[in-house]
Parts: sequence; structure tokens; C-alpha cells
Amino acid sequence: MLKTELLEIIANGENSGVEFKRDDIRPEHLAKEIVAMVNFQGGRVLLGVEDNGSITGLQRDNTEEWVMNVLRDKVHPLVLPYYEEIKIDEAVFVAVITFPQGVSKPYVLRNRGEEKIFIRVGSTSQLATREQQMRLFEVGGMLHTEVLPVARTNSGCLDKARLENYLKDILLDPDCPETDEDWENRLAGLGFLVEPKGLCTVAGLVLFGKNPRQYLKQAGLRVFAFDSKDKECQAQLDLILDAPLVCRWDFAEAGKKLIDDGLVERFFDRILPFITKEPDEIDENLRRETEWFYPLDAIREVIINALAHRDWTRFVEIEVGIYSDRIEIISPGKLQNSMTVEKMIAGRRCTRNAIIRETLRDHRFVDSRGMGIRTKVIPLMKKNNNVEPVFEATEDYLKTVLYKKTQE
Repeated sequence: MLKTELLEIIANGENSGVEFKRDDIRPEHLAKEIVAMVNFQGGRVLLGVEDNGSITGLQRDNTEEWVMNVLRDKVHPLVLPYYEEIKIDEAVFVAVITFPQGVSKPYVLRNRGEEKIFIRVGSTSQLATREQQMRLFEVGGMLHTEVLPVARTNSGCLDKARLENYLKDILLDPDCPETDEDWENRLAGLGFLVEPKGLCTVAGLVLFGKNPRQYLKQAGLRVFAFDSKDKECQAQLDLILDAPLVCRWDFAEAGKKLIDDGLVERFFDRILPFITKEPDEIDENLRRETEWFYPLDAIREVIINALAHRDWTRFVEIEVGIYSDRIEIISPGKLQNSMTVEKMIAGRRCTRNAIIRETLRDHRFVDSRGMGIRTKVIPLMKKNNNVEPVFEATEDYLKTVLYKKTQE
């Protein structure tokens, strides 16, 4: 780093990714700042700079060795930063400790026999709340929220007809449960119950629950439509859909027939008037050819992705907004593990909710490759709408924007 770059960083002050510290900081205080930053998005600690930005420089001998010892003794899992010392004036140096966002979250401060989890909030480092800790464990792959219990539920909250349809007709299970005890054991084994005669898991409830939102308020889909490019007071459509994710099929000799629809089917039934247009005139074949504003498979893929990969630690629904020029699908939660938009577009596969995803795959909602964004959404939007989809990932959500077909 150049001196001019460092002085510019100092002039801009502290923020979520920059922290100033005196050289005589206590080891546990330095470790706290580093833990908070790697649990967030990474950043820099500048040693030898006061909170007000004045430069006092390094006073300690062998600062680099001291920093590495602090990291070894106080931060777990171990973080290996990039360390450099920048000369400001004659005999005045500032240490810059730079580290990326951690991939083994949550990182903890170990001090006096205790482990504490900190997270960056603005320009301060604070103890993580219970909800924030849960998200960090989930992001780090140490907690699978889809198998957490849902209060006040039991196997009676699940649709047995859909479960039988899943086991007998889709999985072709040769030994489908018969007694209540067999059912309890099987559902627990599949991850739909926490244990026999126990509570439903998140996965079991959202996949097969009779009314998932009765017990899990973030289940379902929030859908609204406006005849403009922005939200207005009067929506053309504003509702919350509540239904199990999977549908029920009749596999008779005449062929596969839908008996009872699920959340995805109900979603498309409600939005159809807002994504299609019926022509005023009939064609030469005496037919009215429906005009589709978006490729149906692209919308379907994005909705399925949101349902399969959403973060269940976030207590809000998946939101679908239909505007005059676009559709926005907002899936709660940060992208799982170390996934980024660039990796997603490149075809990287990373599953947050394995049980939900595999059950949807069994129902043919999800293909085995798991590369729908790259192989379906992007090429379909380019071909049919002459524009690529837009993806925006934040700490709180993944937003996908599908723009309406432009007029040529």
C-alpha cells in the first residue's frame, strides 16, 4: 500500500471495514475487532492511528510478531492476515492488518476461558445477537436450519396424502409405512420430523405442511403487482400465498395428472394475468396467441431457487414484485457459504437446504445439475427478452430482476 492510499483511508475515517487502534491496544481488544470483521465482510485494522485519525505511529518492538501471536492465541479458527508497515515520516510507521471475509464462520474471541462472537455493526464491533449467531453458524455450514424444530407442530400438521404420493408414486418406495408408528419413524428418518412423535422440522413443514404459515410465519410467498415502475398506494395484486411446496399427482394408466396443486402452481395461477397479454384479434388459424412478457421457465427457475435456497433464520417471506417493466424476486438471507453472484452465474453449486432441494428435485422442480441460472435463466432472458437478468446480493437478501421484453 502506498502512503497516499493510507492517508486517504485515514481521512475517510472508520467504517464497517476500517478500524483505527493505538499501538498499545490490549491483545483481546485487537482480537475482538478482527473477529467482528471476518464475521462480516473482512477489512483492515490500522495500528498506530488514534480514533480521531491522528497518527501516533508504532511504539512496540516486533509488532508483526506480536500481531501474529494475538491471532494464534485469541482468534479461532485461525485467521492469516496480510501485514505491512507503511512509513509516514522519519521513524513514524503505521501497521496495516488486512484480512478477507472469513469462510469458516463463526469466528470467536478466546479470552479467559470464554468464547465470544462479535460482528461488525457500522463502525463498531458488537456481541452478536442470538439471531446473528444462528446466521453465522448457518453460513459456516455448522447449522442446517431446515432441520430445526417448529414449535407447536407434530406429524398431524403434515399432509399425509402428499406424503404417501411422494413415497409410493415418486420415490417408488416398496415398503411404504402402514402403522402410525412406522410413519413416525419414517418421517423422522427423512428429516421431516425431529424425532418420532416429535416436532416437525422446517423442511417437513414447508414441503408437506397443510398450512405452513400457521406455524412458520416466513413460509409462503408475498406477491404484489403494480401498473407502474414503482410501488404505488393502490396495488393491482397484493397477497400472501400459503401452501406446501410439493403438489400431488395421480399416476394412472392414462398418464400423470395433477390432483392437488402446491405453492408454485398457485403462484403462477395468480400472476398469469400480469405476465401475459391476450391479443385483440384472432390469427389466421382462428386462435388467439397469448403474448408472454417473460420466458415462463426463467420465472419458474428463479422462484424455485428462492424456495430451495432461502435463509430460514430470516423472519420475512420471499417477495415477488411485478412492475410495468420488470419482475423482482427477493429471497431472504445472504448467499450461502462463500457463494457470490459471479460464482452463481459461472455455474457454481452450493446447497443451503439439502432436504428441501432434494425433495423438490424428486418432484422434478429442480434438475440434477443445479445450474439453472447459467443454463436456463440467463440464456432464456437473452433470447426472449433481449436483456440479461440482474442479480443483487447483500447481507440481507438476493434480489433477481427480470426485465420485460424490450420493443424492437
